[in-house]
Amino acid sequence: MFAILRKEFNAFLSSPVAYVVIGVFLVATGLFVWVFPDSSVLNYGYADLGTLFNTAPWIFLFLIPAITMRTFAEEKKAGTIELLLTRPLTDGQIIGGKYLACLLLALLALIPTLLYYYSVYQLGNPVGNIDSAATVGSYVGLVLLAAVFAAIGIFASAITRDQIIAFLVAVVGCFLVYSGFDSLASVFEGGPAYYISQLGIAAHYRDISKGLIDSRDLTYFFSLIAGLLLATRLVLQSRNW
Repeated sequence: MFAILRKEFNAFLSSPVAYVVIGVFLVATGLFVWVFPDSSVLNYGYADLGTLFNTAPWIFLFLIPAITMRTFAEEKKAGTIELLLTRPLTDGQIIGGKYLACLLLALLALIPTLLYYYSVYQLGNPVGNIDSAATVGSYVGLVLLAAVFAAIGIFASAITRDQIIAFLVAVVGCFLVYSGFDSLASVFEGGPAYYISQLGIAAHYRDISKGLIDSRDLTYFFSLIAGLLLATRLVLQSRNW
């Protein structure tokens, strides 16, 4: 698995993909956090990175599918998928290696945003007047969100040989899982609305972003990731049917 991980990650770094993804993410979040007057932290009057954590999921919704769309679709189109699958590797190792490479690239884009935290920390009055627990929770939520989006993207790439189709399917899938259930819940009231919203990522992401990392939220994310990777494995195994 680590051989596949290293190969895929090096392929990202040797192509413009990694730098475009990181650059677009940082420019987009930077504009929302520091420049646009309606969302700039400089206009808040208090030290907070809510803009970053509210904006990042929507940017990831497009960028992560752009990362994952080539993982299996390109292999199928180029005819190298058969060669890959004949190597002494299990389907799980191949999927795991490709998945972790995509996730690592997405997380690499998050690392420079720690400068945002440091800047807001220093701008606070007094210095350090920022809810660090909520910030840590929000970063954990973003990591888990990226992990789910990467799993959706890997699955979308496995079901087609066209990268554009894989991208579109992943974007739609990420949108539905992130925001679709919240939209559906708004149609209902009371108990049903709560339970429907709990089926989506947004509700669990909001809970973790408060700095309270609940085992139920972690179970939700890990179960969703495991289910999507298992579905991807079933797609690959269907070649033997």
